[in-house]
Amino acid sequence: MKTLLGQRIREQRRKKGWTMDKLAEKADLSVNYVGDLERGVKTPSLDTFIRIVEALDVPADTLIRDTAAPASYVADDELNRKLSRLTPGQKKATTDILNAYIDNIPYIKEK
Repeated sequence: MKTLLGQRIREQRRKKGWTMDKLAEKADLSVNYVGDLERGVKTPSLDTFIRIVEALDVPADTLIRDTAAPASYVADDELNRKLSRLTPGQKKATTDILNAYIDNIPYIKEK
């Protein structure tokens, strides 16, 4: 697991065209620690993992996809199940509510 996680961190870092120095700076880590993570020598704490995910600006499941179903699929399935039980009027109201949240809460707007 450590090796796969490290490979995925490296892959995402390289997709951005970043050096290990750049990722270390963005995630507030040492370059040596980033290297250890990428080689699978170390496993990040939850706090460190979150900083890496935020620095790389990727969903967490991108880095751990072999051990967790992609969050978007899980959420989509649950939403579809719930929506399928609603009347057309309830679906419209639900859509209006979701749009109001998305339009008014900055951290959930699409980039």
